[in-house]
Amino acid sequence: MAFDGIVTHAVAHELNETIAGGRITKVRQPTKQDMTLTIRAGRVNHTLLLSVNSQFARVHLTEDSYEQPAEPPMFCMMLRKHLDGAFLRRVEQAGMERMLTLVIDGRNDLGDPAEKHVHIEIMGKHANILLVDPSENRILDAIKHLPPSVNSFRTILPGQPYIGPPAQDKLNPLTVAKDDILRKLDANQGRIDRQLVHNFSGISPLVAGEITHRAGLGRIERTAETFLDMMQEIQAHTYNPCIAENDGKEYFSAVLLTRYGKDAADAESISRLLDKFYSGKAERDRVKQRAHDLERLLKNEWEKNERKITKLEETQKQAEATKEAQKYGELLTAHMHLIQQGMTEVEVMDYYDEESPYIKIALDEAKTPSENAQSYFSKYTKAKNSERYTAEQIEATKAESAYLERLLQQLDAASPEDVAEIREELEEEGYVKQKTAKKKRKKQKAPVLDAYESSEGIQLFVGKNNKQNEYLSMRYARQSDTWLHTKDIPGSHVLIRAEDFSEETLQEAAVLAAYFSKARESSSVPVDYTLIRHVRKPKGAKPGFVTYDNQKTIFVTPDSAEIQQLKNNTKKENETS
Repeated sequence: MAFDGIVTHAVAHELNETIAGGRITKVRQPTKQDMTLTIRAGRVNHTLLLSVNSQFARVHLTEDSYEQPAEPPMFCMMLRKHLDGAFLRRVEQAGMERMLTLVIDGRNDLGDPAEKHVHIEIMGKHANILLVDPSENRILDAIKHLPPSVNSFRTILPGQPYIGPPAQDKLNPLTVAKDDILRKLDANQGRIDRQLVHNFSGISPLVAGEITHRAGLGRIERTAETFLDMMQEIQAHTYNPCIAENDGKEYFSAVLLTRYGKDAADAESISRLLDKFYSGKAERDRVKQRAHDLERLLKNEWEKNERKITKLEETQKQAEATKEAQKYGELLTAHMHLIQQGMTEVEVMDYYDEESPYIKIALDEAKTPSENAQSYFSKYTKAKNSERYTAEQIEATKAESAYLERLLQQLDAASPEDVAEIREELEEEGYVKQKTAKKKRKKQKAPVLDAYESSEGIQLFVGKNNKQNEYLSMRYARQSDTWLHTKDIPGSHVLIRAEDFSEETLQEAAVLAAYFSKARESSSVPVDYTLIRHVRKPKGAKPGFVTYDNQKTIFVTPDSAEIQQLKNNTKKENETS
C-alpha cells in the first residue's frame, strides 16, 4: 500500500471538486482513531473519513457506515462546537506532502465569521488530526496529544502554537524541470528509484519503482523524461486509481502500476478505490483491537482443553489395562487352596485362555489369600468407574473445545458490533467476568442479522455469532424457510427466507455459508441444507448448537466478490424503496 503524496494530491482534488462549498451537518468519532464528517454538497450527503490509524491512516470519501459510541469523545465535542453547521471552503495540500488542511468558514460564540483549520497529517504512527485557530495559529485540540516530554520539536496540546512536521528539504516534483531532476540523479550512486524517493517529496517507493520500470534500462535522461510525463498527468489531474497484487501483497496507487501488469483503472475515483482497498482491512483491525483479549482467552481455554483430553485419554488407557484385575481376582478365588499368607506370588492355571497356560500373579505378603483376591476386585471396580467417568469427561471436554473453536471462527469473521455480542455471551457462560454488577436487565433487543439478497431478489440472512445463530434458527425462521450450514465445519447459520427459490439462490446461500465458516479459504466446501423444521437444539446445549436431519449437501467455493455483490443487491433494494 502507498498513501503517498500523489494519492493525497488526488484526494485533495476530488474533495475540492465534490464537497468544497458544502455544509458540515454531522461530526462523529466512531473510534479513538477515526472521524467522520457528513457534508451536504450538491443536494447530496457525503461522508468524509479522517483516520489516523497507525496502519491505515487515510482521508477519503466513504460509503461505509460506522457504529457510533454512546457518548462522543471530547475531541469530537470540540469539533462539533466549531464545525457543526460551518462550510468547507476548500481543501489544501502542503506541497506534495501527506498533509491536508480543511479550510472551514464558521462562526464564533458571538456569531461573527471565524475561520478554522483542520489539519490532517497522514504519517503512519505519527498521523494526527488537529483543530487550529489560524488567526492566532493556536491549537484548539487534537485527536492525539503530544507533550514536550514526548516530542521536543513540536508540542501538540490545546493552547500551544501550531508547528508543522519537520521539513524534509525535498523538491516538489510538480514544479521541477528536467535539469533539476538530472542534477539530483547519479547513475553511479546506486538504485535510481531510491534516489527519486530521497530527493522528491510525495514520491513513494511504489511510484519510484513504476517510473524506473517505464523508463527501462538506459540513460538517466530517459528516467527524467518519464518522471516529467507522469508529473504532467498529475498536474492535469489525470489519475488512474488501481489495485495491484505482487507476491501475495496488495498495492494501490493513483497511477497505473504497469510493472504489476495493470493496464486500466480499477475505480472511477480515488475515494472509491481507497474505500474498496481499506474497508475490510480497517474493520478487521478494529475487531482485532476490540477482541484481542477474547481471542487470547479462547485460545488459552482451547489449548487447556486439548491438554485435558490428552491426560484423560492416558487415564482411560491405564484403566483399560487395569481391567485384567477382575480376571486375577477370580483366578485367585478359584485357586485359594494354593495360597498362603506371606507369599509374594502364586502360579495358577489361566482357564480363561483356550490353551490354559500357567501364569504368575503378584501377591501382597501382608494380606490373607481372601484379601489379595478382594484387592484385585477393588482395582477392577475402580478402573471400571474411572473409565466411565473419563469417557464422560472426554465427551464433555471435546464438546467445549468445539464450542470454543466456533467462537474463534466467529471472531475471525466478526464485525465490531458482533464482538460485543460475543463478549456478552462469554460473560453469561462464565468465561469472562462481568466488569460491573449488572442492574436488572431490560428486555433485550433481538440480534441484528446480516442481510443479503440473491440474484432473483430473495432475502438471505446470516448469523455471525452464537446469539445471532440461535435467534435466526430458533426464533426468526419460518417453518417453510431453508437452513444451511457447512458440513462438520464451524460456521454461520444461513437462512433462505422463501419457500420457492431457484438453484442459483441455493448456490448463493451456500456460498454465504462457506464464506462465513472456518473453510473460507478452501474450495469445494460441503454445505448441508434442509428445511428449518428439521433443525433442533438439544436440551442443555451451548448457545448456537443445533442438530438437524433430512439434509442434502451442495459443494461450493467461497468468493468474496460474490459476497459483496449479494450485499450490494441489498443496498440497491434499500435505495429503490
